[in-house]
Amino acid sequence: MRQQGLVEVQAEVKQILVQLKYATVDNFMHKNVYGCLTKAFLQRETVKKLAYAQSLLEQQKPGYRLLIYDAARPLSKQWDLWNALPQYPPVVRKNYVASPQEHSIHNYGSAVDLTIADESGNPLDMGTPFDYFGKEAYPKAEKELFDQGILSDKVIKNRLLLRNIMQKAGFLPIEYEWWHFNAFSRAEAKKRFQVVQ
Repeated sequence: MRQQGLVEVQAEVKQILVQLKYATVDNFMHKNVYGCLTKAFLQRETVKKLAYAQSLLEQQKPGYRLLIYDAARPLSKQWDLWNALPQYPPVVRKNYVASPQEHSIHNYGSAVDLTIADESGNPLDMGTPFDYFGKEAYPKAEKELFDQGILSDKVIKNRLLLRNIMQKAGFLPIEYEWWHFNAFSRAEAKKRFQVVQ
């Protein structure tokens, strides 16, 4: 990853926690997809935005830290994730995993999956686990799910805290995953960076 110009996040921003879910069995595939890749790497500009997001979080909630679940993702691993969901037709599957042919913004080192951890390092309650394939994970459905009593006020506040600091730091949220943020659009990432191999 370093050979492709990517930066290790924790080497630059020590306060940020990293627990790459695809380097464990705690993911939708229930297997270690990443092997020995256990450190989070991103483009330098993305790391700068994350550092700013961490500082914003510390201002609002001293002792709280960003906790990264996924960062730069090699294209070969994108194929593994895509092929692990044959039960979903491609038009639905791409809501959860970007098509490797179109590339995920993770494949450019410009997207991050993360949550917030409290002073003890415990993830805040976001209403669903990471990689949850259902409406409860959709930011676009939060108001409806709150009104129905499915998502609590606490969950909504936690998600808004994450989303607000990430957006203030220059990240873009997506409709289907509360944990996913892009530092650049796909078009911009494609123009500026190479695909991580």
